Amino acid sequence: MLTDREMLFIDGEWVPAGADETTSIVNPATEETVARVAQASPDDVNRAVRSAANAFRNGPWRRGTVAERARILANALNRLATRSDELAGLITTQMGLPASNAAGQVSSSIEMGRYFLDVATDLPTTEIRQTSSGPAAVLREPVGVVAAIAPWNGPFAVAIQKIIPALVTGCSVVYKPALETPLDAYLVVEELTEAGVPAGVLNLITSGPGIGRALVAHPDVQKISFTGSTSTGREIGRVAGGAFKRVQLELGGKSAAVLAEDVDVELAMSGIRMGSFMNSGQVCASYSRILVPRGRADELTQALVAAAESLVVGDPADTSTTMGPVASRKQYETVSGYVDAGRSEGAVVATGGGRPSGLSRGFFVSPTVFAGATNEMRISQEEIFGPVISVISYDSLDEAIAIANDSVYGLHGAVFTQDPTVAARVAREVHTGTFSINSFTYNHEAPFGGVKDSGVGRDTGPEAVESFYELKTVNLTPEMVPVFEAAARPIDS
Repeated sequence: MLTDREMLFIDGEWVPAGADETTSIVNPATEETVARVAQASPDDVNRAVRSAANAFRNGPWRRGTVAERARILANALNRLATRSDELAGLITTQMGLPASNAAGQVSSSIEMGRYFLDVATDLPTTEIRQTSSGPAAVLREPVGVVAAIAPWNGPFAVAIQKIIPALVTGCSVVYKPALETPLDAYLVVEELTEAGVPAGVLNLITSGPGIGRALVAHPDVQKISFTGSTSTGREIGRVAGGAFKRVQLELGGKSAAVLAEDVDVELAMSGIRMGSFMNSGQVCASYSRILVPRGRADELTQALVAAAESLVVGDPADTSTTMGPVASRKQYETVSGYVDAGRSEGAVVATGGGRPSGLSRGFFVSPTVFAGATNEMRISQEEIFGPVISVISYDSLDEAIAIANDSVYGLHGAVFTQDPTVAARVAREVHTGTFSINSFTYNHEAPFGGVKDSGVGRDTGPEAVESFYELKTVNLTPEMVPVFEAAARPIDS
């Protein structure tokens, strides 16, 4: 068993949780308990938020320069890089991500964190504008206390994605990892603290949804950054809207990949193999609807079957494994229920549809391809969050675009074609926040996020850093311009 983590981090100290219960962390590949973590109480939430609020109002963190904060955070990222193997092992153990993928997640996440620091350092916190009403200074000021709430499917990546831009802009953070995957968060907090983040600026609480509700509703929280289900995001939106809190919500998806008539099959299968089955399909941006021209449906379905069957499903700690289990028993039951629903609605299981042979233990689901699906079926409309794709036929490119848009979600999408004109048309007409051409691409230097029920705001790119600032306009008299111009110079770079 790994070391139990029965403490919370509040106001710069590891403290006992107010609740007597602990949560068991289960390895989804073995179904064994590997650690126990604390369950926070509502009083713990209050203490953590008040600590963050006091640090924001009265502490030195927000009063320092961006460059000073960036130096501390860069040191923390360097320290985390030295623990890459440990972090990757925790990710694999907690949620079943194959070891090679977990190592890649750690390294790419650290690079993403460094990117955020570069963006923040280059972004002026004071700009002088000459307007028809006279000079004005536009200030970027940190929004305040941020409640950062993470999902279980990408624990370390989301920790970096939420914590680093919030801290570098001068905010204080209360971080709540997912109930199933909190272990790497302890390392993140340890290294940020050792690097010099002051007491109260970063707090860690662990527990389930009830504690998340208390965190979101706390009056001292100015912004909620949440990644997770649309249903939870909608509840957060209701609470935040009533209190005029800022929200950043990266929610569900049901992304369509359009395979055009001239599709390069080998290229498309490479993109879909990653885009549909990476992380056992537990990716909000995954391609779960594959739209194929009707005249090539049989050919392309067989290619999709071959791509699915080429995956090596098994022990995620084995370096030869390319797909591990889903993350929990609950998720296994959810995915299995959708497979049953697809069959009952008349779709045909072309491959998969159950537990892989030889894997009697663990929450393993075979990569599953449903042929003959229609866009009205539940498996085509609802987010499954597992290794299951629906193959849907279309008769024209117009129809393919209409099918792609016939969803409450709008997070990601793709087109696979050799015709740049077709690619541009589909990319422009499919209503999503993100889109890829002939690939499955996650680009942390460009904005990532959704439209419709896929959320509000963007979690990457310069926009992610900007989102933790409030804008303040100071209308100046001429004699005040030099004072504010001095603040606008890049003296802290």
